[in-house]
Amino acid sequence: MKYDRTIIGYHGCDAVVAERILGGERFEMSANTYDWLGSGVYFWEFGSRRALEFAHIQKQRGRVTTPAVVGAVIQLGRCFDLMDTRFTAPLREAYKEFRAMVRAHGQALPKNLGKKPDSKLRHRDCAVLNYFLQAVEVNGVSFDTVRCAFAEGGAAFPGSHIRAQSHIQLAVRNPDCIVGVFRPMMEE
Repeated sequence: MKYDRTIIGYHGCDAVVAERILGGERFEMSANTYDWLGSGVYFWEFGSRRALEFAHIQKQRGRVTTPAVVGAVIQLGRCFDLMDTRFTAPLREAYKEFRAMVRAHGQALPKNLGKKPDSKLRHRDCAVLNYFLQAVEVNGVSFDTVRCAFAEGGAAFPGSHIRAQSHIQLAVRNPDCIVGVFRPMMEE
């Protein structure tokens, strides 16, 4: 299914990177083993503040000097949307195939790591998503974007199941889906 839907996404990064992108350079694809949605360019859907928070966290880790945000107009194209159950079922099957393949090679299955409940280092999720998306691509099916909602952070208030950092994250696998970029107006 092709999504003709267009969304606004926000990418947290260093100010130097933001200026290069706003000047016409393409976003750099992320291919970390812990990326939540597999390989791609990562955005917070309609989440400029969350993207800026991410850039500040990257500054604390020494990966960013000056936190910044780039806004993007994104055409979802053929979207592997994990908020639609028809996409989670094949992913469940892909996990079983991936697990069998890893075991057959005598390797350990990757684990999602980090503080609970977030487990922000999503090694298993990343490996299974990349495995599945590469497997279907061999059969002529490719996905431009991967989209998922994440309930993240502590409770918004005592006893709540609403999480303080919940968001929709998007990994753009096909850079042609990024149809434009802009400098967002950020609130202080």
